[in-house]
Amino acid sequence: MMTLEEARAFFKGDVYATEVSGITIEEVGEHYAKCAMPITPKHRNAAGAVMGGAVFTLADFAFAVAANLGGILTVTTTSSASFVGTCKGEVLYAETRLVKDGRRSCFFEVTVTDDLGNLVAVVTSCGMHLDKKL
Repeated sequence: MMTLEEARAFFKGDVYATEVSGITIEEVGEHYAKCAMPITPKHRNAAGAVMGGAVFTLADFAFAVAANLGGILTVTTTSSASFVGTCKGEVLYAETRLVKDGRRSCFFEVTVTDDLGNLVAVVTSCGMHLDKKL
């Protein structure tokens, strides 16, 4: 399993998430990742709320980190996002939970909250383990 430093180094290659969106990996563990995204004006829509796409990017990135920590390339096959609240804070956090892991596929739930503890979204993602080591 990758350490926090190894995960940060590897996923630095995900330029859209890390540089454009400003997402950082805060914690990793077995089938677990916690990522953070400070909210800036570029994350907001015309109405001033955080864009759903920004929230989803954070959740998708957290899934990718958690699903790939074991060193086998895992890609998303399907995702579903439920936006249940608005971000009232200044930072969003995404935390993963492995629901099921199989030989060829996995299923995770990702919760997105703000720094005030408000639930913003719940995203479920299915992944496929490919026959490729990272």
